[in-house]
Amino acid sequence: MILSPSHLIITPILIPLVAGALLLLFDERERLLKDTLTILACALLLVVSILMLDRAHAGGEGQGAVEVYLLGNWPSPIAINLVLDRLSALMVCLTSVLALPSFIFATARWERAGTHFHSLFLFMLMGLNGAFLTGDLFNLFVFFEVLLAASYGLVLHGSGAARIKWGMHYIVINLVASLLFLIGVAMIYSETGTLNMAQLSILLGGLDYQSRPIAEAGAAILGIAFLIKAGIWPLNFWLPNAYAAAAAPVAAIFAIMTKVGIYVLLRLSLLFFGVKAGGSSGFGAELLFLAGMLTILFGVIGVLASQALGRLTGYSVLISSGTLLAAVGFANDGVTAGALFYLVTSTAAISALFMLIELIERGQDPAANILAVTLEAFGEDTDEEEDFNEALVGIAIPQTLAILGFCFGICTMLLAGLPPFSAFLAKFAMLSAMFEPETLGEEPIRSSASWLAGALILSGFASLIALSRAGIRSFWAPIEGVVPRVLLVEIAPVIALLLVTVGLTIGAGPAMRFMTATADDLHSPDAYINAVMNAMQAVPGNRGGVQ
Repeated sequence: MILSPSHLIITPILIPLVAGALLLLFDERERLLKDTLTILACALLLVVSILMLDRAHAGGEGQGAVEVYLLGNWPSPIAINLVLDRLSALMVCLTSVLALPSFIFATARWERAGTHFHSLFLFMLMGLNGAFLTGDLFNLFVFFEVLLAASYGLVLHGSGAARIKWGMHYIVINLVASLLFLIGVAMIYSETGTLNMAQLSILLGGLDYQSRPIAEAGAAILGIAFLIKAGIWPLNFWLPNAYAAAAAPVAAIFAIMTKVGIYVLLRLSLLFFGVKAGGSSGFGAELLFLAGMLTILFGVIGVLASQALGRLTGYSVLISSGTLLAAVGFANDGVTAGALFYLVTSTAAISALFMLIELIERGQDPAANILAVTLEAFGEDTDEEEDFNEALVGIAIPQTLAILGFCFGICTMLLAGLPPFSAFLAKFAMLSAMFEPETLGEEPIRSSASWLAGALILSGFASLIALSRAGIRSFWAPIEGVVPRVLLVEIAPVIALLLVTVGLTIGAGPAMRFMTATADDLHSPDAYINAVMNAMQAVPGNRGGVQ
């Protein structure tokens, strides 16, 4: 019988592909038409991703539904397969949630700063969705290159020496990561004869002592490629400046880019080197945990040292990545569940903050900001030099600044992990899982839990200090500045993303149950493996296994 799963699985790839190609046929002067079609495509993606999320969680809190889509119905090992499970559905949905507000924000001015912004934006969405849905390493490489190629155009979108400089850094570093990716894939294929993830999870555990070192070396090189993308220390020097220099809506959608590396590491580490991986069980987990801790420390130093809001947010991305990498290295299902919740809420908050920064800095004088930093550094007090004007007493804060300040305050609380917001609940879930009696066994595990708990608290405290300082300078004690002109299409996307985090806070119970079920599926991937292998065996003429 020919397996015929729903075509819904491939639509997150087809929608941006078709829309992006179609928009290339229109002249750049037809902005309204191109904006409308892109917004419709992003909205349709959001609807489809929600349907997929519901479909993957159809079984409730038990074993989730895993669906496999074989393109062209080709047999193994050349089958191009897409796999829908809770984790892939979650990442596709998160991408869609970020995409729609980011593009709506861009319609105010940024999509006119260069050519083919609409198509590049959609092609990047295609690459992201494909990377999250594919079940094959080679096609993961293909989608990885698609999203990177589109991101190269987006990171250079606009003008300015800083954007070109750091954009070129971004391109070179990611080209190196792509080369490492290809080398790692080639080494794994040379020893296993397949690149299907489910097949590899079976074959890697049965390799002999001669083949295992080469396969593990290939996996390590593959891991480095995605660690670069995830922003791990010391390979993350490019990220804060590149993200800060990018256009605001580009930086907002780039918030999900580092999570591609996190997703792949989480998926492959548990598939390839989980409890059933034989002699490779837990391969690299300690190093991943240590690297995540160092990344958090580097991010903490960065946010405390940064004066520019863009760079501060870039270092906040590193804190988020380091937290997730350390959680992956901790290799506990409860910690993984909390980390997934943290992934969603921190990504939404960072995306909103990148857009918010552009609106805040629009009303500021760069020279005045430099003077403010200088006065703060040398402890100068300008109060005595200012004339007291009784007419200014009691003047209300302009409505625009009040809204921007309120949104900035929520972003601060989210990134600092303060209650009652969802970031606090996510960190609390991770801490609770780390210190459960059944988790605390041997001394190394207890030490790891203590170090990670300390890092979570330290990073939150550092983010609170840095963002509060920046907020005071921007809203309460500006030396010079004007009330920025903010359009509805610019502030509405920011508010929408913050409302997503509020929704996660209110619905923390169901959301956490979903994350727990997702973590259970990842740590016990039998359903994923069986679904893929059964789908391949259902193809006529397939003998099963590696050919």
